Amino acid sequence: MTNPIAEIIAQRGWCVADGATGSNFFGRGLEAGYPPDLWCVERPEDVLWLHDAFLDAGADIILTNSFGANAPRLKLHKAENRVVELNTTAAQLARAATHKHFEATGRRTVVAGCIGPTGELFEPMGSLTHEQTVAIFADQAHALAEGGAEVIWIETMSSLEEVAAATEAGRATGLPVCATLTFDTARRSMMGVTPADFAQFAMEIGLDMAGANCGVGPSELMDSTQGLVSTGIAIPVIAKGNCGIPQYVDGAIHFQGSPALMAQYAVFARDAGATIIGGCCGTTPEHIAAMVEALNNQPKRTLDAEAMQTSLGVPWQALASRGESSPTRSRGRSRRRQA
Repeated sequence: MTNPIAEIIAQRGWCVADGATGSNFFGRGLEAGYPPDLWCVERPEDVLWLHDAFLDAGADIILTNSFGANAPRLKLHKAENRVVELNTTAAQLARAATHKHFEATGRRTVVAGCIGPTGELFEPMGSLTHEQTVAIFADQAHALAEGGAEVIWIETMSSLEEVAAATEAGRATGLPVCATLTFDTARRSMMGVTPADFAQFAMEIGLDMAGANCGVGPSELMDSTQGLVSTGIAIPVIAKGNCGIPQYVDGAIHFQGSPALMAQYAVFARDAGATIIGGCCGTTPEHIAAMVEALNNQPKRTLDAEAMQTSLGVPWQALASRGESSPTRSRGRSRRRQA
């Protein structure tokens, strides 16, 4: 099957994925701890509102509201028997939004069926086996495909075992499959995987696209992205960073990244070699609009690492290698320059 994301990249050289789901729903009444996936059937108008807002902002890829819609995560809310219903509906809502956008603008956009981690561990640290996990993700992937997803989008993973299981399940749908890992300030996922490890693994299992998402903030995400690109990985690279650094203020998580900061991050990500660029936690349609405008108006150049560090802040990894313990001052200066 042709890869619709690759087709957009071939035309323009890059494309833009959408932003956050949960943090945008908080402003519309989602309570902390409540699964956003259930809003597909309980409050579909809010799901459509977010898809529409990201499309209007210029996003090329809309992720379905199904990140946590696998049986182990839904079991926490006594909804493990609703996997097919929730995923099918999530894809139908995203497909309806992209269809409406195409009818109004003629612009081709892509529905990506979003699959997140189970939250469980593999043997011997946990109870998951490869076969069990493939079956868990297969229920989700097939429902997403049935609802109209055009790509299977696996994200925020930490272990290669879980990526392998989700990829096998996604492949069975006949759709292109991509996956992203989340890397911390030590350049490793929670299970110890490095960007270089993941790049090699992505090629070995035949992923169509691979990259990094979430994490601490744009500077760390850029560090992970450079680690992937530097391996010479021969598939499109995804960079989908959080909107600045999350901070706990007045009992809630706030993301301090401005649209200007995320616009700069988007350009640096493209200059570094990423061809699918989006936002993760905290990223609003306003941020995506700024990213799209910057990408449209600024030609691709050779990555200027010094300018990137001045704009985004110095990654914790680089500070640690210099014997510095805290990046707060450096990052504070860079954020104030964006204000």
